[in-house]
Amino acid sequence: MIKNTPHTFHIPVMGLAFSIDSPMKVAQYGISSVVSLSDDTLIEQMREYYSQVYQEPFTPITQKEEDYRARRITAYLNLADRIVKLQVEALKKEPFDSESRLTKYFLLLPDNAPLKAMYRKMLQTSNPELKKIMQDELRQAVVPGSIDVNIMTKLDKTNYDKDGNPLPSEYSDALAALRGFAKSTVHASVIFSAGMNMRLYSYLEQFPCFFPNENGYLQKQVVIKVSDYRSAFVQGKILAKKGIWVSEFRIESGLNCGGHAFATDGYLLGPILEEFKQNRQAMQEELYTLFSNNLAAKGYAVPETAPTMHITVQGGIGTSDEHEFLLEHYGMDAAGWGTPFLLVPEATTVDAETMEKLARAKKEDLYLSPISPLGVPFNSLRGTSSEALTLARIERGKPGSPCEKKHLVSNTEFTKEPICTASRKYQRNKLVELQGMGMPEAEYKAAEAKVLEKECLCEGLANTALVKFGISRKTVASRPVAICPGPNLAYFSNIFKLQEMVDHIYGRVNVLNNTYRPHVFVNELNMYVQYWKNKKAELQETMTDKQEKYLQSFWQNLQQGIAYYKELVPTLFKDQLEKRVLMLDELLEAEDQLQLANQKI
Repeated sequence: MIKNTPHTFHIPVMGLAFSIDSPMKVAQYGISSVVSLSDDTLIEQMREYYSQVYQEPFTPITQKEEDYRARRITAYLNLADRIVKLQVEALKKEPFDSESRLTKYFLLLPDNAPLKAMYRKMLQTSNPELKKIMQDELRQAVVPGSIDVNIMTKLDKTNYDKDGNPLPSEYSDALAALRGFAKSTVHASVIFSAGMNMRLYSYLEQFPCFFPNENGYLQKQVVIKVSDYRSAFVQGKILAKKGIWVSEFRIESGLNCGGHAFATDGYLLGPILEEFKQNRQAMQEELYTLFSNNLAAKGYAVPETAPTMHITVQGGIGTSDEHEFLLEHYGMDAAGWGTPFLLVPEATTVDAETMEKLARAKKEDLYLSPISPLGVPFNSLRGTSSEALTLARIERGKPGSPCEKKHLVSNTEFTKEPICTASRKYQRNKLVELQGMGMPEAEYKAAEAKVLEKECLCEGLANTALVKFGISRKTVASRPVAICPGPNLAYFSNIFKLQEMVDHIYGRVNVLNNTYRPHVFVNELNMYVQYWKNKKAELQETMTDKQEKYLQSFWQNLQQGIAYYKELVPTLFKDQLEKRVLMLDELLEAEDQLQLANQKI
């Protein structure tokens, strides 16, 4: 967990497969990363693969067995826990020479870390006995990064028995995933993303590991991914009333991120961070009061002081200056770096073909797509093999996917049991319905395109691991890969070593390409301006009073964000007049676009 790790960054969850085994790659170096728990089939396949790599016995957990989803997750996390512990113990025994992982552990540390200073002092020590004592102390100070997990709260479908009867609620996708994590040996965090799920939040109370022991220690911690302060406070209070402490609020940019993009109503990252900065202490105190009262009512020991509450930020960060400013100015405890690590094979899992596409990707190759069956905008890369297969199926007159995993089922237009809008079953039914509506050709084509644009993300976001490790018997052509980088990828155009990317984060090197890159705040602002303009154009013909108020509120929030950034610029670039002028020009340009577009409402 963050309080134990020496680094000021973490690797967030990415897709299904891209960070599925990141702990086995980077935890030994003190770097925390996040595993998605959405796809238990992939998790079971990865457990078999790593059992072979580490010569552990493997007994399959089949779908015919009771509670197989939770048991697969527990087994995989336990395996990851054992592997990381083995790696760390082996690392500690290595010599302090230039090629050892032990040396790499300390070289990766931020330059201002106390351990880094201790390491440098050891190198400068000439007394052999003293040097050995210092080396032993350094070895003992090595701690692994956290094996954290992610549960998308909205992916919580009901599951059925072999006779088609719905199983009890604890066997739903999200609750089973939580149970799998709770029963594992890892001392780590579960990150809840994509909004509230009251049934899931209540289920936390079933597991003592989420409550502090007599020493105040939390074996399992709760982290909430949020897009604004209000959401954090509301969810923090809901959980505190259950005696559950939120150990971290992980703020993510609504649009400047990878994967699904949950846009705010025009609230920008800078003002959001400012609100957290101003209210953090008061929020912690109020949450502690609720938490301690409810903890006592449940019969648990109450910590004398509020447990640690971290605030972190992620989404589109690209330079060490941005990283440092977020930590120093807003008091963030750490920052998440996701998309750039897709280009680091030592940290993430991406097949060779997709990796090359990522390394070559330009700004125009990255777009906010409509391909997700969830109906939420989805950051994507043009030209993926998943896109190619989707188009090929349409050309053959067989649109849609077979839908074997069913993680994204949500639609009940044509069926009693929910199905996926990317599935063959749904798309055939929907197209037949559209054809019978007798609409004009242009209108039909537009409606047809909206149906056919959906891609099977269950397969696409998982297949990269199967391709890379040769896990499935299927041909590569039948294992299409989808990938979901954030737009920040446009500024990174190489395949990097772990040392290079970490050095970039900490300002020791610069690995950005030559593409002009505005500040992270400006990049996000421009995305929101474009999003607002697109939304306005979409609603223009049939706009209701409610929609007009929404657009005006969105517009006003963007204007307030721009005003905030104008005041922040001198602090952001203290001794860099040229950068100040450039960012002010970019802010004025965004303001002009909003003013011009607003006149047309």
